[in-house]
Amino acid sequence: MTVRIGPWAGTKYFLDKMSLRDLVGAYFTHYTIMTYLVLTVVATGLAVSWAEDPWRPLLAAAVVVPLYPLVWYLLHRHVLHGSFLYKHPQTAALWKRIHFDHHQDPNDLGVLFGALATTLPTLVIVIMPIGWLIGGPAGAFAGLAWGLATTCFYEFCHCIQHLPFTPRWEWLRRMKKLHLAHHFHSEKGNYGITNFLWDRALGTYYARPKGFPRSETVFNLGYTDEQSERYPWVARLSGIRGGNAPVSRATSG
Repeated sequence: MTVRIGPWAGTKYFLDKMSLRDLVGAYFTHYTIMTYLVLTVVATGLAVSWAEDPWRPLLAAAVVVPLYPLVWYLLHRHVLHGSFLYKHPQTAALWKRIHFDHHQDPNDLGVLFGALATTLPTLVIVIMPIGWLIGGPAGAFAGLAWGLATTCFYEFCHCIQHLPFTPRWEWLRRMKKLHLAHHFHSEKGNYGITNFLWDRALGTYYARPKGFPRSETVFNLGYTDEQSERYPWVARLSGIRGGNAPVSRATSG
């Protein structure tokens, strides 16, 4: 007998078929979000209990505010949209899970959330040492708490960007427009999700798709038929070949 545990057990969620209420329910019951929220509370408690004064932990958290978007930008542009992960059998499945599948079907909520195995180590390795230098153990955990909370905010905004829902706030509508251009016009720009400061600073920002060349690899991230023949591991895992079209939901399983 198959035992179902939790609201996500055996369930597929597709954002283009969901309402905002549906999304809120699915969001707060996904194991990654629940993990982030629990760890945010734990990290905040440790920061408070170990703080000798409030200022250094607060400073550590404040440093994370501009640091997080930069780290995300660099990872998104150079790792997730790079080719080296799919060129090796040891990392092909990782690349498929953390980004290829999302660009193949941007509405599949199951592959929209980041994988804990990649997000948590990144937060710990990048943020905690900086927080430690600023405020010792309390600073390290204050920075981590803010990074985790920011990740939750980022993930929810990312969901909204793929939901058939028009946000009330103009800043969120603008954010959604820029991100959808990344998915359906050209993946070679607008790498930010909630913050496009680094796109502007590093020359990858485009506000109007008409003024930016359309990409032929917007769905496959450069994993074309030719690439899939040379590096077949993602294709084997997906049951497809490369090509500039989303896989069908029946195929993507």
